[in-house]
Amino acid sequence: MFFRRTLLLTLYKLSDIVILLCSLVLAIDICHYLSKPSLTSLLSTWMTVWDFIVITVATLIWHIIFQHLGLYESKRFQRKSEEFVKILKATSVGIFFISGIASLFDTGFIHIDFVFVFWISATFLTISTRITMRMIMVAVRYRGRNLRHMVILGTNERAVQFAEKIRAHKEMGYNILGFVDNECKTEAEWMELLSDLDHFSEVLDRHVVDEVVIALPIQSFYREIRKVLGLCEEQGIKVRFIADILLDPSHAKATLEYMDDTPILTLYMGPHDGFLLRIKRIMDITISALALILLAPLFVMIGILIKIDSRGPIFFVQGRVGYNKRRFEFYKFRTMTSDAEKRQAEMEYLNEVSGPVFKIRDDPRVTKIGKILRKTSMDELPQLFNVLKCDMSLVGPRPLPVRDYNRFEKNWQKRRLSVKPGLTCLWQIQGRNELSFEKWIELDMEYIDNWSLLLDLRILAKTIPAVIRGTGAM
Repeated sequence: MFFRRTLLLTLYKLSDIVILLCSLVLAIDICHYLSKPSLTSLLSTWMTVWDFIVITVATLIWHIIFQHLGLYESKRFQRKSEEFVKILKATSVGIFFISGIASLFDTGFIHIDFVFVFWISATFLTISTRITMRMIMVAVRYRGRNLRHMVILGTNERAVQFAEKIRAHKEMGYNILGFVDNECKTEAEWMELLSDLDHFSEVLDRHVVDEVVIALPIQSFYREIRKVLGLCEEQGIKVRFIADILLDPSHAKATLEYMDDTPILTLYMGPHDGFLLRIKRIMDITISALALILLAPLFVMIGILIKIDSRGPIFFVQGRVGYNKRRFEFYKFRTMTSDAEKRQAEMEYLNEVSGPVFKIRDDPRVTKIGKILRKTSMDELPQLFNVLKCDMSLVGPRPLPVRDYNRFEKNWQKRRLSVKPGLTCLWQIQGRNELSFEKWIELDMEYIDNWSLLLDLRILAKTIPAVIRGTGAM
């Protein structure tokens, strides 16, 4: 097993180095061809001593980056998408360092066209190779090879459900040897009780055990679990905990981090991938800045119309509750009379929506130009400044006034504050004010639990038609 594991890792590492060199040659070849249609003696003209040094250093850095990002670790419990994201990170960071080193040594083949072609080819070839390797490993495991032998501590419902998932996914390559518990709490024909908890060491002596999965409640079996951990540590056996021992798997997720040499289990309830969130932030800044520049004439025209229509400021500024309850000043074009907030208390009985929010379809405080701005959602455009200031994102749950937040009746509703509020979200494209408050919150939770950059792009693409239709606008 150890020899096969080492051989497989070596193949992965060698394939990544070969891909690096092939991508370099391909990028240089394409760039050379684009600049000189008559391609002549490419390999004899571009390679210099400095180029060779850069390629050697780049190969070493490439390997270190892939190693650091965990691309050579076991992927049996890893989603394909997670591995692909890591590859994108690795190739992006790799090309950044390679470009820096090439600039330092003043090589002639690094320029913007080369960087683009190299990144595309390296990423595509690496992902393609990993997909191929996965398919080969799946075929091997279905034939009963490359298996890891697992023992599960516990026979409760959690343990059985986990075991059934392992049995259903043969491509993961696990063989369940059996269970260890003081009594068999669930009866199933395929379950085999290997021993009780006090004789766990005998199981390790009798069987080839690669991994132990702990499905027992920690509080009730703390002493036994400590003993099992000690035995596995002595023999170098990998131990896994089923995460829902500590948390609700429908909402929370976990990562293991380190403070020096101290392991820290981190539980998070929303998006956590720093790399993808940074891309989301770059999108926010780029799109909002560009939109503000392009829409500047429209801002001026709307401002003039608001001033002509009624007395008061052009912008409506209100305190809102944002990410993790941070307060911020929220901007809109003013669509109501300047005393609208003072009059709200006397109009509470006219509220037409459920929950803590306040909405009136034919609100008497709305100005003439305000009705048009609301119908077209143009009153929301100044929130691009909030996006640029990092108070908001382009996509996220709508930020609520402090008044509405203080009227939340259930704590779980406040989970919508675990991400940055946004200009638009699922609520915006599925009916807006025609939906109940409960449905609104449900859609916010759906967004948080299923967040991805692709979901953001889909929401942005569907927001424009929804705004044009004016569905649910008040």
